[in-house]
Amino acid sequence: MTEYLLESAEPACSAREMLPTMYDLPSEYPEEPGVPDQFHIWQANLLTETFRPPDYDPDRVLTATDLNLYYDVCRTGHYKRPDWFAVPGVSHLYEKQEPRLSYVIWQEEIVPFVVVELLSPSTEKEDLGKTRRKSDDLPTKWEVYEQMLCVPYYAVFSRHTDRFRAFRLAGGEYREIALPGKRLWLPELRLGLGLWSGTYQSLERLWLRFYDSDKNWMPTPVEQEKQRTEQEKCQKEKLIAYIKALGIDPDAILK
Repeated sequence: MTEYLLESAEPACSAREMLPTMYDLPSEYPEEPGVPDQFHIWQANLLTETFRPPDYDPDRVLTATDLNLYYDVCRTGHYKRPDWFAVPGVSHLYEKQEPRLSYVIWQEEIVPFVVVELLSPSTEKEDLGKTRRKSDDLPTKWEVYEQMLCVPYYAVFSRHTDRFRAFRLAGGEYREIALPGKRLWLPELRLGLGLWSGTYQSLERLWLRFYDSDKNWMPTPVEQEKQRTEQEKCQKEKLIAYIKALGIDPDAILK
């Protein structure tokens, strides 16, 4: 199992016990623009429902959507809000007891393993590292993920063009990965991320979702229940056929 620990030393700006916790930091800004639309919510939910790395206990896997990610211990008001990210090796509950208000990197000390941004015309340049900032501006998402947190994998997907791109951290910078079959294999997790053509939430289109080592798409809970029901039906039909072959009325047995 691979956990990417934050490699910084003990914070120099204040004693560790004096640093703000999740409870001390803002988690919501109602006036902030960019409220997620339906596709944004559905796509993030599909990623969460199919992200099941086989070497991790489900209770030790955190996935989050539009959750404030506080990344700078010396500037505790600075945060980014990824469209979706995953952190294997961390409890999905804060201190194993309650839902998270945010993800505070200096408390958790484990960085996200993969971040996904859903591109829009207004955010595309920043999300792809093409925004030049002034010295007094906040760092862009690309800079935070690449240079400050060193997130191993970064993926972007545009629903407007259906283009899926992925980057891996190498030599301190993101390098784009070739995606044969529009799929990205994550060997550290024995899980892959790819473009799937299908129906989710009654909407047929291309979606990002995870797949297993056999290249099978990881099923959602709804799909798992449907598979279970179909298997039970198939088993019952086989049993009825077997009973009839013995010359017995199945209605007399199966009630």
